[in-house]
Amino acid sequence: MGAAGTSADEMAGERRQLINVAYRLLGSLAESEDAVQEAYARWYALPRGRQDEIVSPGAWLTTVTGRICLDVLGSARARRERYVGAWLPDPLPDRAEWDHGHGADPADQMVLDESVTMAFLVVLESMTPAERVAFVLHDVFRYPFAEIAGILGRTPAACKQLAASARRRARVARAPVTAAGQAEAVRQVKEAWETKDIAALVDLLDPAAVMTADGGGMVGTVLRPIEGGARIAQYMVALAGKAPGLELLERSVNGVPGLVARRAGVVMVVASFDVADGRVTRIWVVRNPEKLRPWARGTDLSGHGAGSPPSST
Repeated sequence: MGAAGTSADEMAGERRQLINVAYRLLGSLAESEDAVQEAYARWYALPRGRQDEIVSPGAWLTTVTGRICLDVLGSARARRERYVGAWLPDPLPDRAEWDHGHGADPADQMVLDESVTMAFLVVLESMTPAERVAFVLHDVFRYPFAEIAGILGRTPAACKQLAASARRRARVARAPVTAAGQAEAVRQVKEAWETKDIAALVDLLDPAAVMTADGGGMVGTVLRPIEGGARIAQYMVALAGKAPGLELLERSVNGVPGLVARRAGVVMVVASFDVADGRVTRIWVVRNPEKLRPWARGTDLSGHGAGSPPSST
């Protein structure tokens, strides 16, 4: 069925899928929204006769969005080099905690699953743009390689090889942990952090743990990853000492248990964790205010999540 039989509702219905694809490709909510907006702008700029010739507008929009994201990924390396400190993907709150007052955002359209965990998105960052597109579209969204070939400008066989290469990296990096196990580890870290118990934190952290922080040059934070459980524990306790009145809250971050630090009702920090064998192996800390906008003025977080109300640190 061509565009003549495609209603405005059906076109709008594609937006959810496109936002989910774009975020997994780019790791940035703003860039994802821009990519999808641009794809729709190109669609509506087509002459009506050309629209009528397109059998599947949804497939057309996916192809165009994919190409736009590929271009963005291609220029991302240069932009990341100018970025102050480490760059991390945007952290996603649960739908109930999105800042709906911030205006039109992809909040209600985002599907939270293992393909948007911070651990997974960071692995995606290590891939080439072509690998990332082939892997995400095929392995996550089940697009056929023939369709992906049209986005990448390569043969289906070449796209299959790209996805296989990306898959090997993802497999090595993914260490599944149960939600209950992750929640328990995060809860213990929260309690030790609140009480400034360095010994307990060291015990909870893998000796080879790594903490990466993203302040974007807008707030003070470490510019390089902190390596080693003991050093991370000391940093966390020192940070708590410098921030009286900071509340720690157990929250879903990108679909898995994480921590949010809030002061005077404003979210200042969102932390994601990777856990293996009961110990925290990676911590990703986002402090860049621009990346925390969806969290900043959302619903009262104290009404959600597990555990008793947090104490001040």
